[in-house]
Amino acid sequence: MTANNILLVIYFISLSGLIIFGSHRYFLIYFYKKYKKATPETKPLVNPYPAVTVQLPVFNELNVVARLIENIVKLDYPKDKLEIQVLDDSTDETQKIAKETVNKFKKENFNIFYIHRNNRTGFKAGALQNGMAKATGEFIAIFDADFVPRPDFLKKLMPYFNEESIGMVQARWGHSNRKYSLLTKIQAIILDGHFLIEHTARNRSGRFFNFNGTAGIWRKKTIEASGGWQGDTLTEDMDLSYRAQIKGWKFIFVPDVVIPAELPIDVNAFKTQQGRWAKGTIQVAKKLLGKILKSDTPLKVKLEALFHLSSNFSYLFLTAVSLVLLPAILVRLNTNNTNLFMIDVPVFLLGTFSIAYFYYTSQKELGYSFWDSVKYIPFLMSAGIGLAINNSKCVLEGIYGYDSEFVRTPKYGMTGKTARQNAKKYKSKKNLILYLELFMAIYFTVLLYLTIRARLYFLTPLILLFQFGFMYFSVSSLLLSFRQK
Repeated sequence: MTANNILLVIYFISLSGLIIFGSHRYFLIYFYKKYKKATPETKPLVNPYPAVTVQLPVFNELNVVARLIENIVKLDYPKDKLEIQVLDDSTDETQKIAKETVNKFKKENFNIFYIHRNNRTGFKAGALQNGMAKATGEFIAIFDADFVPRPDFLKKLMPYFNEESIGMVQARWGHSNRKYSLLTKIQAIILDGHFLIEHTARNRSGRFFNFNGTAGIWRKKTIEASGGWQGDTLTEDMDLSYRAQIKGWKFIFVPDVVIPAELPIDVNAFKTQQGRWAKGTIQVAKKLLGKILKSDTPLKVKLEALFHLSSNFSYLFLTAVSLVLLPAILVRLNTNNTNLFMIDVPVFLLGTFSIAYFYYTSQKELGYSFWDSVKYIPFLMSAGIGLAINNSKCVLEGIYGYDSEFVRTPKYGMTGKTARQNAKKYKSKKNLILYLELFMAIYFTVLLYLTIRARLYFLTPLILLFQFGFMYFSVSSLLLSFRQK
């Protein structure tokens, strides 16, 4: 086989991988539509209410920690049944702000405690496990620093624990700064699809789904029986979720209870978050996929777990397509096999239409108009492409067991000018990924020129998706680093 043929084989194998992972989204849409009305049963919440411990893990969250605590003490739940733990691993002035806020509410007779660790052993998982050893509640509610639950949160979710086998109940994330920028609008759509379509489809069709690290409630007994919080992956929430469900604990997703939270407003924070999730998912796959496949769970559960935990391999396929697209085009131009170009667009559309339809469905289900449901989807797809190198690096780190620190996503507490001022407190660093993304942006700009010059106009929309994605992330990262000097 010649080098040119090998190149084309790599190209079409990578496209096929994208089609397989993309097509899986049709199944999720099908299960969502089939089971969305199969709402789980509840039982009335009556006195005596069960004791609940609310854990607030924070690390250097000076912009939002006070707001978080002030909202938690507003929860409409009996004071004698509510315990609040501020689990602070901070190394900055967050410590002072959190202590002062906790002491303020202690004087108002709230059962609230400030727990500080001098190290970050186990990162967030370590903080949660440390707090749970002191927790008195039968149930554990968890909120990240930027979440703003409404006072009725506990009274809305606790009734779903209507039998002993229910181990966790998860609410849906909302987006307090959804309209802040193009980036936050894209993120909101991505998360809407993940929560509304994926969680509903998996949960109500009898498959496993995962706790999302915040805006949910655990039965304490479930955490203990499943081995507790463990810090050997970057997605401790997914890790514990799968361990618990393998043991037979049932989870419930409640899409009608929405907890507003802040989306990252700069691309570097977004890339860090997405990379952490990608790497953590691969770590969980390495740790638990074998156990899941060997367990007594139904085949449908095993298959969905396989797709869920391996989904980030799609970034490797996407990176491969990005790298070999130009050589693959040049090979066919040099051999006059231009008819093969008619394969590229249909094949690529087959792999990407499912993604577009998936996110369109989520927006439509949330009540947005047709135009509002589709207008950001091309940008969303470009963003997915632009993340390919960043997330591929993280996937490879997960595969090869490269240890890295849990890098938090900075929160700024507001939208508008104040957010940008607060953002200056968190410095972003230029790294090799940024320069690779910039190279890919130039690479696809050249490719766009070549396709237009060769009059292959039907390829230009495809090339533009790649070009815009890499250009957006690389240029935005560069501009951000210049502003922070």
